[in-house]
Amino acid sequence: MAPKNSKTVIIDYGSGNLRSAAKAFEHASVEDVSVTNDPAALQDASHIVLPGVGAYADCKAGLGSVPGMIEALAEQVIDQKKPFLGICVGMQLMATLGREHGETDGFNWIEGEVVEIEPADATLKIPHMGWNALEFEAGTHPVLQGFEPGAHAYFVHSYHFAAANDDQVLASVDYGGPVTAMVGRDNMIGTQFHPEKSQQFGLAFIENFLKWNGEPL
Repeated sequence: MAPKNSKTVIIDYGSGNLRSAAKAFEHASVEDVSVTNDPAALQDASHIVLPGVGAYADCKAGLGSVPGMIEALAEQVIDQKKPFLGICVGMQLMATLGREHGETDGFNWIEGEVVEIEPADATLKIPHMGWNALEFEAGTHPVLQGFEPGAHAYFVHSYHFAAANDDQVLASVDYGGPVTAMVGRDNMIGTQFHPEKSQQFGLAFIENFLKWNGEPL
């Protein structure tokens, strides 16, 4: 279970499977979980979660339409160094640039671009949808503690994070070639998979995130 002083804020900006995400975090937490579009709520958060479903440009526009939210995120995540989890497009927004339906600037928290998945096997369909086995080095990050490579997570996406620094790719999957499944640096992580839809593994992953104080190994 999460520490008793944890207060998780899930950001609502009109994009994301908020109900299932909130239920998963409530299941893993012994304290507050709130879903909000109020930037001021981030000040009291111990952990910040940014979900996202849909096109990169639409998600960035939706987040930008909430007055002060992008600035509050930067203050609390970058300046205050609170543990941050981006999910799906919420993870992709951490990139420098998204190339879905044109070019859209991201947060540039982790250098790289979000590009279309191009499997070497032409029989593999896009979007990449369903369960896939995670590939990572055991013990590479506190949030991955207790998991062995091969753990299965649930994906739904057509674009993935092409990070400039391979050391910031914490996990990948094979889908006609390597596809980024998780990125991170410092107090920030992002998952292309949906932990809230990844059953037992996903709930354990969320518990690990809520126990994490933002310090890397």
